[in-house]
Amino acid sequence: MILGIGIDHVRLSRFAAAVQRTPELLPRLFGPEERTLPLASLAARFAAKEAAVKALGGAIPDFRFVDIQTPRPAPGRVPVLSFSGGVRRRADALGVRTVHLSLTHEDPLATAIVILEGAL
Repeated sequence: MILGIGIDHVRLSRFAAAVQRTPELLPRLFGPEERTLPLASLAARFAAKEAAVKALGGAIPDFRFVDIQTPRPAPGRVPVLSFSGGVRRRADALGVRTVHLSLTHEDPLATAIVILEGAL
C-alpha cells in the first residue's frame, strides 16, 4: 500500500548561488559521501530530501537534512534513500517498509519523486 508520495524540484542556478553564498550549507544538508557528488547531483538529492519530507507528511520532530541520505548508487542500480534520527522514527511510525526514489537533473531543474510503501 502506498503510504506517501512526495515530489520536489530545485532550480540549479538558485541552488548553486546558495551554495556559493553559504559554503557551510553543504555539511548541514549532505553527508560526507553525498558531498563528493557534482553540484547538479547535489541539487537532485536536495530535491529528494524535500520530497521525502513531503511523503512523510512534513513537520518531522528533530528533523535534520543529514538524516536523509542519498548515496551514489552502484552502477546499474537504482538510487536509494536511507533514513536515520527523527526521519527514521517518523518512517517507522508510519509503517514504511519500502522507499522508491527517482532523480533527474537537466538545466534548469533537478527533480525527485519519492514513494513510500508499507502496510497499515
